[in-house]
Amino acid sequence: MKMSYTCMRSVLIKCMFFSVITMVGNASAEVGYAEKAELKIGFIKLTDMAPLAIAYEKGYFEDEGLYVTLEAQANWKVLLDRVIDGQLDGAHMLAGQPLGATIGFGTQAHIITALSMDLNGNGITVSNAVWEEMKKHVPMQDGKPVHPIKADALKPVIEKYRAEGKPFNLGMVFPVSTHNYELRYWLAAGGIHPGFYAPEKGDTSGQLQSDVLLSVTPPPQMPSTMEAGTIYGYCVGEPWNQQAVFKGIGVPVITDYEIWKDNPEKVFGVSSEWAEKNPNTHIRVVKAMIRAAQWLDENNNANRPEAVKILAKPNYVGADEEVIANSMTGTFEYEKGDTRSVPDFNVFFRRNATYPYYSDAIWYLTQMRRWGQISEAKPDSWYMDIAMKVYRPDIYAVAANELIAEGKVKRKDFPDFASETGFKPPQTEFIDGVIYDGTQPNVYLEKLTIGLKSTDQL
Repeated sequence: MKMSYTCMRSVLIKCMFFSVITMVGNASAEVGYAEKAELKIGFIKLTDMAPLAIAYEKGYFEDEGLYVTLEAQANWKVLLDRVIDGQLDGAHMLAGQPLGATIGFGTQAHIITALSMDLNGNGITVSNAVWEEMKKHVPMQDGKPVHPIKADALKPVIEKYRAEGKPFNLGMVFPVSTHNYELRYWLAAGGIHPGFYAPEKGDTSGQLQSDVLLSVTPPPQMPSTMEAGTIYGYCVGEPWNQQAVFKGIGVPVITDYEIWKDNPEKVFGVSSEWAEKNPNTHIRVVKAMIRAAQWLDENNNANRPEAVKILAKPNYVGADEEVIANSMTGTFEYEKGDTRSVPDFNVFFRRNATYPYYSDAIWYLTQMRRWGQISEAKPDSWYMDIAMKVYRPDIYAVAANELIAEGKVKRKDFPDFASETGFKPPQTEFIDGVIYDGTQPNVYLEKLTIGLKSTDQL
């Protein structure tokens, strides 16, 4: 009798986790000294690099016998290249970067992640001129826009620009970034086609058949690029949406929390080769970052004001404390003066934010397929195989169990590693109402109105 894919996956996951739990039954005895004690770790100047800054500033790296240098990188491509060639031991990465590299979209390299750095944390901002046009199509209540603001309100603005012969340009930070997929998801949910990639035809612009033109801009340059009129809006992490508000040049219209509630955002990435050479070092880095994430969220975000002061330092994010605090401390300012409570804009630890779920990896892969970055149809088993190759909850479990054994964290704050499958229950809180089940990626692709279906090819 043939076993179904779902059954095979379930058996495989249970076997894998049984071996992990056996290995970490006495966790403190399993993790030896770091093979490499002096590390250089890269990051981009965004508030969600916070677990790295806190692990450094609070001495959590040193507690693990690690002496870490944190180094800001010019952009996401440079960061990835430096991890691949060994100049960096690891880095704060876009969740899609290890997946994109491993499947060979752009740079080919086997990158893995054993830790998710945060949930949520991004926004979509438009210029003042675009917002004035959008407002005509946004429902209002008590003189304020009703949120979430859907891309339906942007569609007539884009049509007006196109009628005037002006391409509608938007910025995102990298082709395999959460920002690219979130911006595309929001646009498509409003009936706006964000364009296809066709790498097999040599076209990696992502603009085939598009209603808008999406292009890459490094995060810190987003506000100035929009102010110069090169782009009319962008999707980016903080503090660069709030910076537009403070400079009076734009209006954030939606957060990614409203596009996909509790979406994974950044991960800690290392090369597979580095992880194989330095298994104890890797576990110890993950341990330090779990503790940092816990510190950032504990006591109902009581430590966030201190975190803001740390992140404002020029060697970390280097933005004004007031700008960083606008989102890091549980609020978010949309139109100037319209500040609303968004307590979960940044989530670093609660709701298992640090756990690397296979279902998160598979969502990114579905979006790569949806927009043509994966050229051909793939069976469900392929999505699972790639997720298991890149996302490493087995390493995470070793680190977490060691911390639990040391009394530094509580077991109740983590998944039950003995029964955890790595798949979240079907997720319902997307802006278009489409349900995502990570065990059925091709079924999910069929539900999405705009984009490639399971068997489509450009």
